[in-house]
Amino acid sequence: MTTLTTPPTTTLQLSPEPGSWLTVCEEGRLTPGRGVAALLPDGRQAAVFRDRAGRTYAIDNRDPFTGAQVLSRGLVGSAEGRPFVASPLLKQRFDLETGRCLDDDEVAVAVFPVRSRHA
Repeated sequence: MTTLTTPPTTTLQLSPEPGSWLTVCEEGRLTPGRGVAALLPDGRQAAVFRDRAGRTYAIDNRDPFTGAQVLSRGLVGSAEGRPFVASPLLKQRFDLETGRCLDDDEVAVAVFPVRSRHA
């Protein structure tokens, strides 16, 4: 008799506020170099990314220059070794680790801690 086992899944969680973790999706569902949007309990949205090296990031999905919830649809890249996403609208780049806008020092988006959990 052969027993089939399901491999353990790894879920991706982010922390929208200190001390709380929200499960977003199975980590394997993220496509490297592309983002997804996640609805947070308070109605905000997070843009969640996995880069080609397998690191995950979560930032506010709201583009501060236009107010549109579009950063999850931006292009992921790196500048001087820093991972960023470029807004699909006006192309401003946001550092995925700090949220700082690389094109305007006075602008930033929120960054959310991310972790992987084995189920």
